[in-house]
Amino acid sequence: MTREEKYINSRISRRGFMGTTAAASLAALIGGEPELVRGATPEATADSIIVLWMAGGMAQTETWDPKKYTPFKPGVKTSEVLSTFPAIDTAVDHIKISQGLEKVAKIMDRGALIRTFQGADLGFILHSRHQYHWHTGYVPPQPMAVPHIGAVIAKTLGPRNPTVPAFVAIGQNMEIGAESPAVKAFHTAGFLGTEYGPFLVADPADAASAVRPPKDLGDARFKSRRKLYEQLLASEPVYQFAGDYQRESLIRSLDAGDKLLNSSSAKAFDLSLEPKKSFDVYNNGRFGQGCLLARRLVEAGARYVEVTTEYIPFRYWDSHENGHERAATMKAQIDAPLSQLILDLEERGLLNRTLVVLASEFGRDAITEGKVGKEVKDQANTPAVMQEPKHYGMHRHFTAAGSVVMFGGGIKKGTVYGKTADARPCTTIQNPVPVEDLHATIYRAIGIAPNQSFINEKRPVFVTKDGKGKAIGELFS
Repeated sequence: MTREEKYINSRISRRGFMGTTAAASLAALIGGEPELVRGATPEATADSIIVLWMAGGMAQTETWDPKKYTPFKPGVKTSEVLSTFPAIDTAVDHIKISQGLEKVAKIMDRGALIRTFQGADLGFILHSRHQYHWHTGYVPPQPMAVPHIGAVIAKTLGPRNPTVPAFVAIGQNMEIGAESPAVKAFHTAGFLGTEYGPFLVADPADAASAVRPPKDLGDARFKSRRKLYEQLLASEPVYQFAGDYQRESLIRSLDAGDKLLNSSSAKAFDLSLEPKKSFDVYNNGRFGQGCLLARRLVEAGARYVEVTTEYIPFRYWDSHENGHERAATMKAQIDAPLSQLILDLEERGLLNRTLVVLASEFGRDAITEGKVGKEVKDQANTPAVMQEPKHYGMHRHFTAAGSVVMFGGGIKKGTVYGKTADARPCTTIQNPVPVEDLHATIYRAIGIAPNQSFINEKRPVFVTKDGKGKAIGELFS
């Protein structure tokens, strides 16, 4: 079966997921205001969070957890290839990362590496399901529309600046790809209300237009559209499907949009206002420009900003073939912007109170799909012996180990947490980090307890699994 045939077959499962999440989204409109139940609030070490999302499954042994390097040569057994790039030194003596990340290597003394992130066992692996799980803490499908982690933070802490969206998502085009509805499903505030959902910026180069009224509309016509929209919300058909809280939340989101359009904060979205020397460092693509926009937004007072390399099946980090070449391309996209983002935040005195997290839904391995002992159906044609360059690299979805990188926000500098085996399977052998513990660590930095919950439909919805996520204390200074 070809890669494309497998993809078409897998869409049966995707359709079921999408249909259920769509129904849950509709149900969210009916509910009332959820009750916030706080836990023992930890002392915050960060005021803002920037998540750099490596969508598609970043290969850990080609980036942050290099193993034995094997150059390409026809006839070499695939099982003998662990890393297709040599390891390089960093600013920290005991930390090595992969070739192609030379600029980040110079700033690793500001950061920490988690090498043992573990994706959940969700059966047949779908990127959208794992991405949903990472961003919400809940395995789909769910009977209710659960909120994105950015929405939880926005609802719990509120905005840092009343004219800047608390939650901004940058770089994901929601209209491209068969999995777009599934990706949309977790880019929401769910039952928390529209006002806490993401301000979406698909293309950072065009972000300024998102905070200006359309050019073809006059002020009177623009206000008239707003009035008509409110009348629609008050109409009988909408009343049948939307409760008072959700409709009022939507109106409050419109009010917030009006405030932004009429405030000086809108300038933060305009990359043309960035000095050319600074802009040029970031200007190597959408992700680089997204990092620049994230920095400007945090400076302006954003609470949670997420920048993605974008998820489109079989592109970018979703490297089912040509893994080596694809990883080289992706590292070239993230190396300079990531390092410059950290340096800029540091220079502006913002790094200590801004947590930067680089993560992906799972890692990759050339042999194992899933994890050893819980293998799932293969989704890549990886031959036993390499014959062509397209066979060279990490192709399968691997949930037994993956890497997360953190900078700032009270995180201990120059630290490595967790250990993976040096021989295949390069599985976790020390300090596993499931999603709920990673979330608890992020929440601890921003000052939210892992057992905080929202009472929705008369039951608690915890911010980490069953409220039992454990922050990694060793990662904090």
